[in-house]
Amino acid sequence: MIPDFEPRAVAELSPDERRAFFERDAGVSAVRGDVADIVDRVRQEGDVAVREFSREFDDVEVANIDVTDRAERAAEDVDAEAMAAIEEAVENVREFHEAQVPTDWTREFADGRELGRRFRPIDRVGVYVPGGAAAYPSSAIMGVVPAKVAGVEHVAVATPPADDLNPVTLAAIHEAGADAVYSVGGAQGVAALAYGTETVKSVRKVVGPGNRWVTAAKAEVRGDVEIDFLAGPSEVLVLADDTAEPGYVAADLLAQAEHDSDASVVAVTDDESTAEAIAEAVAEQFNARERADTIEAALGNDASGVLLARSMSEAVLFAEEYAPEHLSIQAEGDEALLDRVTNVGSAFLGPYTPVAAGDYASGTNHVLPTNGGAKAFGGLSVDTFLRSSTVQRLSADALGDLSGTVTTLAEAEGLEGHAASVRERTED
Repeated sequence: MIPDFEPRAVAELSPDERRAFFERDAGVSAVRGDVADIVDRVRQEGDVAVREFSREFDDVEVANIDVTDRAERAAEDVDAEAMAAIEEAVENVREFHEAQVPTDWTREFADGRELGRRFRPIDRVGVYVPGGAAAYPSSAIMGVVPAKVAGVEHVAVATPPADDLNPVTLAAIHEAGADAVYSVGGAQGVAALAYGTETVKSVRKVVGPGNRWVTAAKAEVRGDVEIDFLAGPSEVLVLADDTAEPGYVAADLLAQAEHDSDASVVAVTDDESTAEAIAEAVAEQFNARERADTIEAALGNDASGVLLARSMSEAVLFAEEYAPEHLSIQAEGDEALLDRVTNVGSAFLGPYTPVAAGDYASGTNHVLPTNGGAKAFGGLSVDTFLRSSTVQRLSADALGDLSGTVTTLAEAEGLEGHAASVRERTED
């Protein structure tokens, strides 16, 4: 039996109800103390701590932490259909991310200034891939492919251990182009990537999704290494009008709800009959879903529900404040509506663009900001793995033209040496 999922009016939400939608929590603070201890022990004890935590948290005795060779052979244990799907997904994701690669540029100005910008990849990055006994090939593809497209020389993957590592995940890791694969998960996996162990080579940046322990570990190591961002449970918000197919909307809500019991799934419409039809479709489809317990918990979250807006403008304002990880627009004028929502991780337009397509194989990246993070940053991309630097060359005339401005500002800041470095070149 699913929880009460009856439509509610946006205008009638109480302050506490609105706060539940707009201040979603990844639950990281509750485990930060324990995670800090795990990270410190891995930093100090290396492989010994990694193996101990694998026994404690994963109930696995890890013989070989480095399983790169097993990943290289994994395709032998994957059926042809699954392997073909992995290959197509990798190709689509690679093609989309290749279009993101920036080009170095230089511009010459009439006064003799030559200015430019260049882009270089980070040399070593770590990708966390959830897994263990479960298979998450999509997370491997989304993390490794853009790093390799960016030109990262060494891409290491950490994925949870299991008595029998899932060959589908390992095959996807290898097909995506990873250079090293380590059988270590959770907070200890993030710590191993960040600081290195006797087996694991340290990296300069750690990316990828995970549970709250993984997210808390990324928060803990940030500052010693870079991270992508702190991601929480999955989210989807669907904007729908009276042209939407309620069954499609319900299917998208249930698809994201099966990710995590803490997932947030929301549909907002300006049509009362559509709102009621979506709620009914959710109830009907729920019985056919396999992960019923997880879905039921997610639908019962305070940040989940079917909402009735007085107009599409009110619905758009709600979506903008919500800043969803995934935004599906199943309404007339979808592109015009999208133009009015700037805070979104990834947008899915039209009835035939399920969020699941982007989760797996359309080509866009599914590692996206949650908990309102879309207000400040975007998802994983080639840019995540690049550094930019500026380049400049001045002619003698150009420096002469700038000298008065530079020396005046330098002296205003009390930095006489800066001014002198210009005068040394120009007073002659």
